[in-house]
Amino acid sequence: MSNGEIILYTTEDGKQTIQLRAVKGTVWLSQAEMADLFEVNVPAVSKHIANIFADDELEPSTTVSKMEIVRFEGERRVARNVDHYCLDMILAVGFRVRGPRGTQFRRWANTSLKEYLIKGFVMDDERLKDPSFDYFDELLERIRDIRASEKLFYQKLRDILALSEDYDPQSKQARDFYATIQNKMLYGITGHTAAELISERSDANAPNMGLTAWKHGHVRKKDVTIAKNYLGQKEIGELNQIVTMFLDAADFRAQRRQVIRLSEWDGILDNFLRSNELNVLHGNGTRSKAFADNLAHERYDKFNAARKEAERLRAADEPDIDVSAALGEVEKQTRITRRRGPNSKK
Repeated sequence: MSNGEIILYTTEDGKQTIQLRAVKGTVWLSQAEMADLFEVNVPAVSKHIANIFADDELEPSTTVSKMEIVRFEGERRVARNVDHYCLDMILAVGFRVRGPRGTQFRRWANTSLKEYLIKGFVMDDERLKDPSFDYFDELLERIRDIRASEKLFYQKLRDILALSEDYDPQSKQARDFYATIQNKMLYGITGHTAAELISERSDANAPNMGLTAWKHGHVRKKDVTIAKNYLGQKEIGELNQIVTMFLDAADFRAQRRQVIRLSEWDGILDNFLRSNELNVLHGNGTRSKAFADNLAHERYDKFNAARKEAERLRAADEPDIDVSAALGEVEKQTRITRRRGPNSKK
């Protein structure tokens, strides 16, 4: 069977990063890899597998497959075909081990593994022949792609966070964390969270309601609740510098072959802000998003009413066209033309 693609799973204590081979809609591990995953020895794993087969819980024909692995034996690189076991067997062994590692892996497999099979950090077969250079080479390539892209800084930020080994785009934790990082970046540069910035800078009496950017020809209601729309060019430049720092940090860790976890970005950002004497946010700020959105909408209603009134007054000041006189002049010219005939000269 092909060695397939690689999906990484890091134990919750961070002590082990396990490479699961994804083939034919499931994942596979050897006995040695299961031993590392569940913190037991190989004979214990072998015994559990034998008991599972003896109890007819699973069938060898559907749960075991030979896969090639490359390893050093002394100073020689040797390729060996080793038995690997599918996800059903991995979960069954984890259940019999009855330790925290088994419970944690089972929870991850039941919630995140499907997403990882679709969008995880995957490697091709050639890279599998050199196990020390798979995940991190792929990570460095992704970092270079993000750095070279023309995306705006918040889009780049989301792409950087997605490089985290434990990132799950469907989870509430990931969405909340993204919002937290955005808030910390804004606070570092402006001294305000997103909600505070909207509350402070939205102004019904200011040109364009205080916005410096919006999507369409004129400011609309949905524009006024986006904090970055109130930022000046200098502030946007500083936010771009923070995103560049994130890329540098990700690049540096990948080169040192260090796995990046989502929660680590919080500390990385705080340390950067602190070392550059910028504001560090503690807590959630003094305004909620709901408060800021309601306030901005109220101010927009006043701003929009004033804008419509100004447009009405401008239209009223324009000189009226005397339609009757204009039509009379047209008719007069038409009669003259008819009397002279089409070929007559003036």
